[in-house]
Amino acid sequence: MEEHHLVRRVLEGDPAAERSLYDAHVDRVYRLAYRMTGDDDLAQEFTQETFIRAFDRLKQFRGDAALSTWLHSIAVSVVYNGMRKVKRLQKRQVDLKETSGMARYPVEAEPDLKERLAAAIDDLPLGYRTVFVMHDVEGYKHEEIATALGVSSGTSKAQLSRARAKLRKALADFAEEWAS
Repeated sequence: MEEHHLVRRVLEGDPAAERSLYDAHVDRVYRLAYRMTGDDDLAQEFTQETFIRAFDRLKQFRGDAALSTWLHSIAVSVVYNGMRKVKRLQKRQVDLKETSGMARYPVEAEPDLKERLAAAIDDLPLGYRTVFVMHDVEGYKHEEIATALGVSSGTSKAQLSRARAKLRKALADFAEEWAS
C-alpha cells in the first residue's frame, strides 16, 4: 500500500493502518535511536516517544519527503532532546573512574577494539555522531540525512568527514599496537 493512502487511513482513525505504519518503520527508528544512544532502554523509550509524536503530528505531514525521512527527523529530535536530559542527570552522578581506587579489582587497562570504537563514537560531538551513524552504520544517503536533520547535504558530508577524522585520531594508538 502506498504511504499516502496509509497516512490517510491513519488520519481517518483506522487502527490497522496505524499498526501497519508502526510495523513498517519501528525497526529502523529503533536502530537509529540505539546507534545514537548506545543504550537499549533509551532507544526503546526514544522510539516510543518518536511514534507518539509522529501520530500526534501526522496531519502536519505534507508528503514533500518520504514518510520514513519525516519519522527519522522526529526521531533525531527526540534523541537530541532526550540525551540533553540524560546528560543533565549524569552530571549529578559520580563518575565510576573516581571510585576505582575503592574497588577490590582493578579496572581493565586496555579494552578491545569494539569497546574502544563504541567509546570513540560516543565521544563524537552529537552532530558528527548523528551523521556518522546515519551514513556509515545505517546506510542513509547524504540527501536523506540532510532532509532529516534540516541541513544541507554539504553539511552532512563535512560532518561525516570530521567524524571519521576524529575516530581515526581516537583509535590511532590502538591501531599502532596491533600493527606492531
